[in-house]
Amino acid sequence: MTTAFGHSTDRTTHQQVTPNASATQSSAIVQFRGVTKTYPNGSRGLFDVSLNVTRGGFLFITGPSGAGKSTLLKLLYGAERPTSGEVIVDQLNIGQLRGDRLSLLRRRIGIVFQDYKLIPSRTVSENIAFVLWAQGFTRKEIDRRLPPTLKLVGLQHKADCFPEELSGGEQQRVSLARAIIGTPPVLLADEPTGNLDPDNSRQVLKILTKLNAMGATVIVTTHDEQLVQMSNQPVVQLREGRLYRNF
Repeated sequence: MTTAFGHSTDRTTHQQVTPNASATQSSAIVQFRGVTKTYPNGSRGLFDVSLNVTRGGFLFITGPSGAGKSTLLKLLYGAERPTSGEVIVDQLNIGQLRGDRLSLLRRRIGIVFQDYKLIPSRTVSENIAFVLWAQGFTRKEIDRRLPPTLKLVGLQHKADCFPEELSGGEQQRVSLARAIIGTPPVLLADEPTGNLDPDNSRQVLKILTKLNAMGATVIVTTHDEQLVQMSNQPVVQLREGRLYRNF
């Protein structure tokens, strides 16, 4: 599977990304079209960003803190709205969605956070199933989906444990399982290995790669250069809100 994003033919290192041809846009599940995000205090999160990610692609987004990585992901799931330009996910313009329509789109996007965001008073199984409960799935369907999801992240033996009984790597894998149990076509991971040691980082990468091979479109923001090098996947870089491609 490949990820496509616009670029000109001059293969200069860290060249700024520009829009691709319409044929590439038509195959993209995620598109940023000239997106700028300026906050009320005047600070700019993104500036004129154009990006295409094809369905089933895998893309790393790197860059220093404050470069705009989290802003880009928040725009993708509607936590922020662009000041100008368009953010398209699965042919839907996120800036035009409100209420139930936005909630329905978010069900098609799995999100993995650096700080896990697990519920301390719930077991591993309950944390993972929570997404399906909230969406009104039946008990029977939840019970059907839970075992293969636990197996995919290697946590069958931890199903009845609470978050405080898990290592950091295990907690992140619970977060991953929660993000994918609804089988979303798009998976966003915001610094998923930021708090993990190299061994656990490799495990997380292995799971993300397996999910991508199963058809999920995966977009990962990271500071972890080793993770990027291990993956051999396409990379773009954000610097001061502008998007560049690494060659």
